[in-house]
Amino acid sequence: MRIIIIDDEKAMHLIMKKMLSKISSVEIVGLFRDTEAAASFMNDHVVDMAFVDISMPNESGLLFAKRMAETGRNLQIAFVTSHKEYAMEAFDIYAIDYIVKPVTLERLERTVNRAMAIHQFAVLAETGRNRDTVSIFCMGGLEVRNGQRLHVKWRSQKSAELFAYLLLNRGRMVAKARITDDIFAGMAAKNAENYLHTTVYQMRKSLESYGIELKIESDHGSYGMDITGAYIDFVELEEKMKRFGVIDRSNLNEAKEAEELYVGDLFGDKAFFWALSDIERLSAMYTAFVKKLAEALLKNNENELAVRLLLKLLNRDGLDEETVSMLLAALTAQKNRTAVAEQYMRYVKLLRHELGIGPSKRLANQYERLLSELD
Repeated sequence: MRIIIIDDEKAMHLIMKKMLSKISSVEIVGLFRDTEAAASFMNDHVVDMAFVDISMPNESGLLFAKRMAETGRNLQIAFVTSHKEYAMEAFDIYAIDYIVKPVTLERLERTVNRAMAIHQFAVLAETGRNRDTVSIFCMGGLEVRNGQRLHVKWRSQKSAELFAYLLLNRGRMVAKARITDDIFAGMAAKNAENYLHTTVYQMRKSLESYGIELKIESDHGSYGMDITGAYIDFVELEEKMKRFGVIDRSNLNEAKEAEELYVGDLFGDKAFFWALSDIERLSAMYTAFVKKLAEALLKNNENELAVRLLLKLLNRDGLDEETVSMLLAALTAQKNRTAVAEQYMRYVKLLRHELGIGPSKRLANQYERLLSELD
């Protein structure tokens, strides 16, 4: 993602740049103190996303966003501001996020992941694929877009959750009793059934208002959803990961492209409890896939990318010894003795704090061997 930062405070440039530099696949291509300079820069450079302050001299961030929307530029805009009161106006112009200062790395990661998913859809559309297709993004969140790239604004949180539920159960009918148990747990049976009917109506209307006519089926006390022809990111991701029995030079670039589809866990921070088994299954598949990809990258001397992917895995599970072992080897390939020592000691400290144990003898021996190679 090629990102610019627009804020009249230089201190925010430094803060945002420092945090964004920790997110993989992010390239900061410009820092600007006013919108005109940013707009001029974008006339000659490709920019995928902008973090924009609202209160700025001459032109506000909101007016800038409206101007960009009118030009038809495919720019994802996230507002970063001290003012809470402009949130509704921001989302009316399809801002991807509205972040109230102080900013955290975790929040920035969620925002960038969402932007990456939308950007991937835009790339597909520009190459002539899926131009008129409904696109559903569930990695890192839940976003549904029509053929004109407009994202669905749900009438209620439950209508979005029901859509996700039927999507995960695509191709089969699900009993109403099971749906109400999963989505409306704790509610009286009669009330839950009435609420379900209302939510189905809201879901239909939300989709129809964007010209999306997915078939919602109801039969003998069950519901199902026909999504034939829709693009679904987690389906594509799973199919692609399954293709790579072996990753080598012949398919390395394809494997890199597949990895980029994983912009966050299934449904992101929504983490619906009824989806936990699928969330964990896809996460496990991704972890195994990235380890295989990292091994191939190291063999191909692409050490920097291997390190970045392994750090991504370590951020997800800091206690995974296999990931730590591979990361130490990758850092050794970069001849970065300081980083090898720092990563190992960080892992040792985490083990003692979380589990009250030390590293395995195998990892300790590997660490000593790698240090000796770097001396």
